[in-house]
Amino acid sequence: MSNKDKKISKITQENINELYERIRTIYLSDEIPWVIGFSGGKDSSASLQLVWYAIKDLSTEQRKHKLIHVISTDTFVESPVVAAWVNSSLERMRKAAEEQDMPILVHKLTPNISDSFWVNIIGRGYPAPRPNFRWCTDRLKIKPSNNFIIDVVAKHGEAILVLGTRSAESSRRAANMKKYQQMRVRDWLSPTKTLSNCLTYTPIEDWSNDDVWIYLMQYPNPWGQMNKDLLTMYQGASADGDCPLVVDTNTPSCGSSRFGCWVCTMVKEDKSMQAMIQNDEEKIWMTPLLNFRNKIGNFDDRDKREYRRMSGKVLIFNNRAVHGPYKKWYREELLRDILTIEKEVQQIGPQGFENLRIISDEELRWIRKIWVVEKHEFDDSLPQIYEEITGKPYKFTDSLSSSVFGKKEWVLLYEVCNGDEDLFGLQANLLDISQQYSIFTIKKGILQEFEDTIKRFYYENEEEAVKVNIEIVERKRYIEEKTQI
Repeated sequence: MSNKDKKISKITQENINELYERIRTIYLSDEIPWVIGFSGGKDSSASLQLVWYAIKDLSTEQRKHKLIHVISTDTFVESPVVAAWVNSSLERMRKAAEEQDMPILVHKLTPNISDSFWVNIIGRGYPAPRPNFRWCTDRLKIKPSNNFIIDVVAKHGEAILVLGTRSAESSRRAANMKKYQQMRVRDWLSPTKTLSNCLTYTPIEDWSNDDVWIYLMQYPNPWGQMNKDLLTMYQGASADGDCPLVVDTNTPSCGSSRFGCWVCTMVKEDKSMQAMIQNDEEKIWMTPLLNFRNKIGNFDDRDKREYRRMSGKVLIFNNRAVHGPYKKWYREELLRDILTIEKEVQQIGPQGFENLRIISDEELRWIRKIWVVEKHEFDDSLPQIYEEITGKPYKFTDSLSSSVFGKKEWVLLYEVCNGDEDLFGLQANLLDISQQYSIFTIKKGILQEFEDTIKRFYYENEEEAVKVNIEIVERKRYIEEKTQI
């Protein structure tokens, strides 16, 4: 037992029975459905296990009092090992709930494909998430869970969230929990910050890290998963953590947890994945994943990003441009990397990972659409890259554009522009826009698109863009100072 957790354990039969009784009392006190967040980690496993045992002791009629929804969010970039564990847990849960006549419905949630990590980073060119640009959590975790909870509230008027959060996780977590405990409108139920008509119940809020493990080791998993296997996964890495149901941006993400996204760049280095690879020879196949994560986690990436923002505007900070999305060549490089990693993992990974997909067909289709239709990259390079790396033909060859131009014309135009990236971008965009409108008799909107495109490529280069925008800022400041006199 760790020094900081050296105290009388709460895991006695008497205490556990009291907790079971409390859970049953809260469950039977109203008809508000429960939503339990399950990540597959120790805290969410302990919370769900407590609820399962408590409700199982009710009569068959009492169990039908209301539904309990178990939700687990797959971000599409979860650690493959943990994703396999969670998927196995969810399947066992469904089967056990039916066999034991439990009022539990299991839901695997996913983000919209347009919000996925690969569609945003490879398709749109979003730079890898970083402390001042954490675009991933809302899209990958918050939206899927919140949308489900909002639907439950819409149908039933209210919902109670059962979460595995603990005060001992961090001082910040303890402060937040204390704040909402003081706002409790009912015993043991706290309001949520971002979701209306929702209350939160945290059954293990005052448990220590050791309390959680003692409970999991002393009480067998009621849906048939082996808690000792969960402990083994934790022992494979040095840092401890869990991946909670994330419902707001104040909830810590999974960067310091071994149950987080393998691409997470919110921390300087992924010590958990490093430890898993170093401590277990059977995890060496994950090395390509770690190398890719470290590649995109290098924030010295100005040369890989356009000097304009996604909107086309130039933002100045400390007398230089704040760079925007990844450039075309780097997005293509990342796609090659991912397809190569997928192929390699399928070849060298353990049994059960032969068909592991790192990036899905649907994500590839979205990326191709963004490149061709939104970014006007009419060379349509994705099918060629796919075939080059996988050695397989790209199946989804549907036409995305009315453009008569292709790879040959793209190369020719680049040569004509003599390597001038801005001139080339302007010409390519204007040509593709005109081709897209060529099939319409009434070309309403084409002039506006032309104008927006010309504004986007207005500057000859980054140096001119920075110079002009600094002058604009200084001119505005001068006018404001004159006005105040």
